[in-house]
Amino acid sequence: MSSAPRAYFRPIPQPEGGRWRLAGGWTGFTLLERLERGRTPQVVDRAPDAVIAALTAPRQPLLGLTMARPQLMGIVNATPDSFSDGGRYDPVAQARRLIADGADLLDIGGESTRPGAAEIAVPEEIARIRPVIAAVRGALPLSIDTRKAAVAEAALEAGAGMVNDVSGLDFDPTLAGLVAARGVPLCVMHAQGLPETMQDDPRYGDVLLDVYDALEARVARAEAAGIPRAAILVDPGIGFGKTEAHNLAILRRISLYHGLGCPILLGVSRKRFIGRIGGAEAPEARMPGTLALTVAAAAQGVQIHRVHDVAPHAQALRLIAALNETKEAEA
Repeated sequence: MSSAPRAYFRPIPQPEGGRWRLAGGWTGFTLLERLERGRTPQVVDRAPDAVIAALTAPRQPLLGLTMARPQLMGIVNATPDSFSDGGRYDPVAQARRLIADGADLLDIGGESTRPGAAEIAVPEEIARIRPVIAAVRGALPLSIDTRKAAVAEAALEAGAGMVNDVSGLDFDPTLAGLVAARGVPLCVMHAQGLPETMQDDPRYGDVLLDVYDALEARVARAEAAGIPRAAILVDPGIGFGKTEAHNLAILRRISLYHGLGCPILLGVSRKRFIGRIGGAEAPEARMPGTLALTVAAAAQGVQIHRVHDVAPHAQALRLIAALNETKEAEA
């Protein structure tokens, strides 16, 4: 006897009002989409109490940053081979530039995870990231972008306060224990495969729901290791083992992932599909497309936006905040 298909509930954000507040933030919702594999989405006005509780519970501050407004994570690639800007700047100077441009936190990485990238040795990765962290520690919160416990440990010792693992705890089985022992936040991302091969014909049954299930399993794994859910972020991993159609399917309904009860971190900045759709061949020319997706994701309640171009995104989010404040004042 087969069991009934699992139902998932995606809050449909509305810019004004709403019966509930989404994740205790700036967006409301009254209606939801009921999603099931193999069935047409159905708009409903109710969901199980546990689902509503997960969707509405205010997210706890992370690294002193409120999750009640969008936050900008500036990207610092201390790598010679990142897809967008590898080797094009001094990473310390770039970190300081992003701070001046209005970043709320920085994500510092020493190993490229672009499609086709090969793994590098731990000592080399540490040598790349440690000087950057040392140069800007204390200026604002810092995250280390790594899959490796040894690199994370060195970064935390140098002054980082969070770990951003693009493998979602799949690469290094000791990373979760380190994060739990250090009591720092962890972002678990979804990726299908390793960077070397992840874009070789990725396939899903239902990408939106498959990624939800995978992230749910990663969150459970982190909790089992002793990391509290309040300290876990989720990232659907745009471009990591996903086609353009997969990326767009996730972005259209990204508010689904609030059901995991964690803040959402989104990294779409300058990615190849933005250039293809928007007609921008060079990665550095993809800022307008990135900004459009960031604004759309912020409208769906996404809390942290990982971007290369901080200044224009900071300006856009200030305008969105001003509009929301005006509506509240006129209410």
